[in-house]
Amino acid sequence: MTISSALNAGVSGLSANASSLAAISDNIANSSTSGYKRVETDFQSMVVGSSGGRYSAGGVSASNMRLIDQRGPLVGTNNATDLAVSGRGMLPVASLTEVQGDNGTPTMLMTTTGSFRTNDEGYLTTASGLVLLGWPANPDGTVSDGPRDTAEGLEPVQYNMNQLTGEPTTTVGLGVNLPATDTEAGSAGTVRNMTVEYYDNLGSSQTLGITYTPTVPATGSSNEWTMQITDSASGGAVIGEYTMTFNDSRAAGGSLASVTAISGGAYDPATGSVIVNVDGGPMEINVGMIGESDGFTQLSDTFAPASVTKDGSEVGTMVGVEVDPQGYLRANYDSGASRVIYKIPLVDVPNLNGLKSLDNQTYLPSSDSGSYFLWDAGDGPTGEVASYSQEESATDVATELTDMIKTQRAYSSNAKVIQTVDEMLQETTNIKR
Repeated sequence: MTISSALNAGVSGLSANASSLAAISDNIANSSTSGYKRVETDFQSMVVGSSGGRYSAGGVSASNMRLIDQRGPLVGTNNATDLAVSGRGMLPVASLTEVQGDNGTPTMLMTTTGSFRTNDEGYLTTASGLVLLGWPANPDGTVSDGPRDTAEGLEPVQYNMNQLTGEPTTTVGLGVNLPATDTEAGSAGTVRNMTVEYYDNLGSSQTLGITYTPTVPATGSSNEWTMQITDSASGGAVIGEYTMTFNDSRAAGGSLASVTAISGGAYDPATGSVIVNVDGGPMEINVGMIGESDGFTQLSDTFAPASVTKDGSEVGTMVGVEVDPQGYLRANYDSGASRVIYKIPLVDVPNLNGLKSLDNQTYLPSSDSGSYFLWDAGDGPTGEVASYSQEESATDVATELTDMIKTQRAYSSNAKVIQTVDEMLQETTNIKR
């Protein structure tokens, strides 16, 4: 009966607009929730058709969809581990309960932002119990990336703020000018000395003793020096001895001409370095390239250790961490040292709006979203990691209130249709009187 279809259409209108109002109320309630993605209600008409000159109302249905691909604005904070994603991609996280349960690999969840802080076990976690996941760094600070299409290689980010660390020195660069006048006939042949501090494998301070002895010829200039290196950690033993000659041509005067090993590792002209063995292991010492003035030179009458560069650091206490735009989590120490301890990838799927929504602004891949892939931050389609930042809610309250007014009007109109149909049916029942 046509009048009955009008009643059903009115009832479906009430149901659809009630669903829309529920979505609007959820959006408004979460207008201050960091990383919240608004829900949008889509209405579809249902057509039953008509026959014999009579029309039957089909009514309306409503479906809700969370717009995960819509991002809220980023706001700055004063916490280095408040993280958001500037662009496409999500942070990998896991439930703290699963991590602490230690029942195998925890389920990887996805979120666009989080205020992470260390808990009593050192896990970098949010107040809602989400732990950040990443690939752990090797002792030398390099990261061996895990598989990209599975979360098997990811581990909960965990570190100890009271941790002590020291980095051994493995590379030393020397920039020294040796006096050309010392290699001339009749000179005093003064031996020049310098010391270079380095850090051993336990973070203790050690020294390299370096002496430069000129070769004094009977006539003319030799332009030749003997460099001897001793190691305090080896009881002052000689660990390397080299003969260095210098150019005296107009075009390349003062630059290195050759480096010949008497003891210690051979000179590598491709890198300008020699390898010597201190007590804790091999150490690379850069003396400069042949024909260049980037390391050792022989000019004028001045002995000048112009520059000494080295890696490594003394023992220091961790004072904080920071995350760079490429997702590298670095620990900073009071000694001035900094080293990578984790690398945070960004997760992406073909259809973000197909992800399954869970509590605490987290998501799971589904058949609608497609398979996920772990990208390096800033690589491929993904954006960069923004530290000292959080993503605000994607809800625009003014828009939601406007939609609420329209929904209220539509709901009232459908209620009026039901009231009218009721009155018409009442008239029909009164015909027999």
